[in-house]
Amino acid sequence: MFRRVVRQSKFRHVFGQAVKNDQCYDDIRVSRVTWDSAFCAVNPKFVAIIVEASGGGAFLVLPLYKTGRIDKSYPTVCGHTGPVLDIDWCPHNDQVIASGSEDCTIMVWQIPENGLVTSMSEPVVVLEGHSKRVGIISWHPTARNVLLSAGCDNVVIIWNVGTGEAMITLEDMHPDVIYSACWNRNGSLICTAAKDKKIRVIDPRKEEIIAEKDKAHEGARPMRAIFLSDGNVFTTGFSRMSERQLALWNPQNMEEPISVHEMDTSNGVLLPFYDPDTNVVYLCGKGDSSIRYFEITDEAPFVHYLNTFTTKEPQRGMGYMPKRGLDVNKCEIARFYKLHERKCEPIIMTVPRKSDLFQDDLYPDTAGPDCALEAEEWFEGKNGEPILISLKHGYIPGKNRDLKVVKKNILDNKPKMSKNSENTNPAPKTATSAPSIKSEAKLEEVLKEIKSLRELVSSQEKRIAHLEEQLSKMDI
Repeated sequence: MFRRVVRQSKFRHVFGQAVKNDQCYDDIRVSRVTWDSAFCAVNPKFVAIIVEASGGGAFLVLPLYKTGRIDKSYPTVCGHTGPVLDIDWCPHNDQVIASGSEDCTIMVWQIPENGLVTSMSEPVVVLEGHSKRVGIISWHPTARNVLLSAGCDNVVIIWNVGTGEAMITLEDMHPDVIYSACWNRNGSLICTAAKDKKIRVIDPRKEEIIAEKDKAHEGARPMRAIFLSDGNVFTTGFSRMSERQLALWNPQNMEEPISVHEMDTSNGVLLPFYDPDTNVVYLCGKGDSSIRYFEITDEAPFVHYLNTFTTKEPQRGMGYMPKRGLDVNKCEIARFYKLHERKCEPIIMTVPRKSDLFQDDLYPDTAGPDCALEAEEWFEGKNGEPILISLKHGYIPGKNRDLKVVKKNILDNKPKMSKNSENTNPAPKTATSAPSIKSEAKLEEVLKEIKSLRELVSSQEKRIAHLEEQLSKMDI
């Protein structure tokens, strides 16, 4: 069905390749929880995998280079009292990860720079607000410290992680379990898919539904919905005959899909992974042994089948590397971390090119690690597009790591701050004056942040005093 038209596309010959055995992560007891999340999260420094844990929930965090057999005694992140259901790396700080669990909490963790040395059970912050298990978490793409969570209590909460507060609670929008929640490119809207077979596009700050579609997929199995960079919504689900489907929708007019395709009759939920730079969607079915990929364009049929990568082993979950973590010298356009029962296997998607030069048509500027907005600005109503970086000379995570981690980030502890100030003080002696100007600007930002927090604290104290006064009057 997908192979009718031969069209020009630089991604037509993309091929997948699993790495050699010695580059896999072996002897990992991947979680057996019956929940349809990816169970794996990756960034340019670490791979995190939800694992089996007795008496609670845990996940492994491994530096990317730590391949081979992973010792049973390797330290884990193990603060949850129930199984971990979802994990997500912060896009603006490669050492910060959030986890959602059956214990109804979200925990945010700061992983040491070189990975774990001992098991970590104390999170930086615990976010409590859900009354049932938390199965979905997703960081805001452009605002610092803004985190979305969705639970089996059918509630979506948007948190300011820096203050530990639930800022927005969307309570009455979903009458049934939420299967997926996704931000759009600049984080002004979210789209959700729920058990009531509805796709909803929501403006979270206005707390209103912008668009919705009933029976987007008529089958009873779980759906998934993601935003594309042009604002359209891509969904996966099941037909009434239990065939797996994918569809493309325009939120301006949800009456009919732009495009809908039937795929096969397998019963695994299709997890979509989207690359906004190339407009390629990768579909990984839970329990499948394949990754199908499609290019989305403006020409009919809009969703164009490219190819399928197949292996022998079924996948228990899948991690997807952000663009800045790829090897541009090898024309790598995607890298997956496929979870087997006992191991994690990287799979590399490559566009065959003969030239060794940087292929700028494959690598347009991509979202970098800097945030466009602070949490407070976003909650006040501002929007910011992703801050783009060039990958021409590769992405170097350690370039200005210290400054980046501390910059207005309440997730960092004070000792790190002082350590950082020690690092930045001698900079003018060894470098040109540019770094000192930079560090002065950063210092100003940190001081400004401290000032705004103090103002926030004092306003809250006044509010408490006012409420106490009211309370005392009631007693009389």
